[in-house]
Amino acid sequence: MPYITHPNGQKTFYYEDDFVDPWKPHDTILIQHGFARSAIFWYKWVPVLAQNYRVIRRDARGHGKSSAPTKPEYTYDMDTILDEIKDTLDQLGLEKVHYIGESTGGIWGEFFAAKYPERLHSLAICSSPLYMPKAAQEMLAFGHKSWADALRDLGARGWGEEILNVLNTSKDADPAFVKWWLKEVGDMDGKGLGDHAELLCSSDFDARRIMNNIKVPMLMLTPSNSKLVNLDEQKDLHEAVKGSKQELIKANGHEIYLEPEASKNCLRLYQEFLQSLK
Repeated sequence: MPYITHPNGQKTFYYEDDFVDPWKPHDTILIQHGFARSAIFWYKWVPVLAQNYRVIRRDARGHGKSSAPTKPEYTYDMDTILDEIKDTLDQLGLEKVHYIGESTGGIWGEFFAAKYPERLHSLAICSSPLYMPKAAQEMLAFGHKSWADALRDLGARGWGEEILNVLNTSKDADPAFVKWWLKEVGDMDGKGLGDHAELLCSSDFDARRIMNNIKVPMLMLTPSNSKLVNLDEQKDLHEAVKGSKQELIKANGHEIYLEPEASKNCLRLYQEFLQSLK
């Protein structure tokens, strides 16, 4: 299975798909999932994108098949995560990529664009808040002392059952899909996710402080009905990143990249954005 071992000893799992004619030069898209999901959740996008791009999907630290260290073994801070993303590109021989991130994966992309703009052709974010406000953290704690404690106490599956109602993912969804969704989330390590959540709650994880430093071409896919995305703050981000493009996506909830109709719309808009860069 494809893994990258970083200098800090941690392993990052990734999928690679590329169905472009081998003799044709083509760019690479790096897909980064959101919290408590994994690269496999982007299955709808790959068959379309991989016809024209090399597509890399990586599992974040503590997610999917990537290693899930806990503190103090592992230093959960901004530089550690960003350097692991950069090292992924380095080890795969990728000078520049188109980065698309969902939810918290998009926030990582914003910080990466501010710190390493020379490594990105473009940045796209999908259902990505600028930070995790106290109200959101309390909502995700589901009555426990903290968001991180909820993950450790409930386990990944128990917490996943709770978050479904917040994301609105199960509304109108095929029950078989919901069962699959819960299995994928439930297979992760609750303690590892809890440690990751603590970083997301820190003051470091606030893209408002770097959004004016984002200079790469940027697309914002903004959900119309997410409990985690503030539309006024999305407007602030759009205005801060000069030349950025924002699209409001009508959907049931937060995971617009997965909802049947919303995902088709997102994918179409993303392809048009990439084409415009040519």
